[in-house]
Amino acid sequence: MDGVPFRLDTGSGVPFYRQVIDQVLLAVADGRLKPGVQLPTVRQLAVDLSVNLNTIARAYREMEIRGIVETQQGTGTFVAHRKPEKKTAERRKALERHVDQFLTTAASQGFTIEEFAEALLERTEEAGRR
Repeated sequence: MDGVPFRLDTGSGVPFYRQVIDQVLLAVADGRLKPGVQLPTVRQLAVDLSVNLNTIARAYREMEIRGIVETQQGTGTFVAHRKPEKKTAERRKALERHVDQFLTTAASQGFTIEEFAEALLERTEEAGRR
């Protein structure tokens, strides 16, 4: 998949399957992954990332359950054409959790909220140009 160079952060404390999901979600959100785009096979991504096959299978299963991807038997796994459905309150809670996680990580690495906000704004502007 050209749009997402998957990589794992062994020091983050975030499970590998979760990192894969987060990278797909980010790529969908910023436009690098469009609906209908095929993801690497479970086996290929496991080899590329040097992780157990079950780790990637778990990520793909969870993404399928959440409506992020669709698996077509014998053809592969593709970014879903519909957006995952969540209630507004649930979506807001999930967003707040992500913001808290990012801010905690940034603060632990010595970044200020202002630096974080500036980087987020730059990333948003870059995504808008694509």
